[in-house]
Amino acid sequence: MPDRPEVFHQISPTEFDVVEKPLGVWHRFWNIGAVRKTAVLIALAAMWELYARWLNNPLLFPTFIDTMKAFFSAIASGELPKAAVYTIQLLLKGYIAGLVIAAVLTAFASVSRIGADLLETLTSMFNPLPSIALLPLALIWFGLGEGSIIFVLIHAVLWAVALNTYSGFRTVSPTLRMVGRNYGLSKIGYVTRILIPAAFPSILTGLKVGWAFAWRTLIAAELVFGVSSGSGGLGWYIFEEKNQLLIPNVFAGLLTVILFGLIVENLIFRTLENRTVGRWGMQV
Repeated sequence: MPDRPEVFHQISPTEFDVVEKPLGVWHRFWNIGAVRKTAVLIALAAMWELYARWLNNPLLFPTFIDTMKAFFSAIASGELPKAAVYTIQLLLKGYIAGLVIAAVLTAFASVSRIGADLLETLTSMFNPLPSIALLPLALIWFGLGEGSIIFVLIHAVLWAVALNTYSGFRTVSPTLRMVGRNYGLSKIGYVTRILIPAAFPSILTGLKVGWAFAWRTLIAAELVFGVSSGSGGLGWYIFEEKNQLLIPNVFAGLLTVILFGLIVENLIFRTLENRTVGRWGMQV
């Protein structure tokens, strides 16, 4: 049987090259996340304006234009910035205090079985309890003022942060744990150098959830007893404007609450995520 002749095919080096088509200006512009989110906000504002004009009842639903007029008017008068500053100060006090207590409980749970049992038991007991439900007790224990609001804020932050942090610690790979033990780290060094960096995605989630719980709880608490020594926050501002039937001002207060939420999520937490979790290659 004769041998088959050998056949050689000459392949051009450019035959299988990937052709890259340069993106146009519009596509590059649309690939920016901030641009897309801005477009979503503009679309929502347009729908708001159209629905309010169709409803034609300012006492129920003012237009977006009237709300923005009330918003800038309240800023110019200083009333809205004063309320916002008061609310943010209270939020920071309660949020930071909750983070400190959560860090202590989680560190204790990470190095001790008794601490783990304590944290799991307390979390199971108090995490399902709405923070605003403690408002009557806070009034009895701390009176009408900042102490009651801070107590409620600590409850809102503490369990969400502690639960997510401890869950993140438990998911750290055994390899990393062995590395920490082999280096002979102390218990504090083991937590700060091994557990916290490895569990930081879960920790960051807990920080976000705790912030959201605290922000909503604070506004709700201020709606009930937001005045302390002649001052009031955003919740109290919304409540008083509602009593005076200044509905555009009510919506301006609600818009302020929303804007703070967008700023914290997209500037503070997003920057922290990019500089930690994103840089470490721990997210897609």
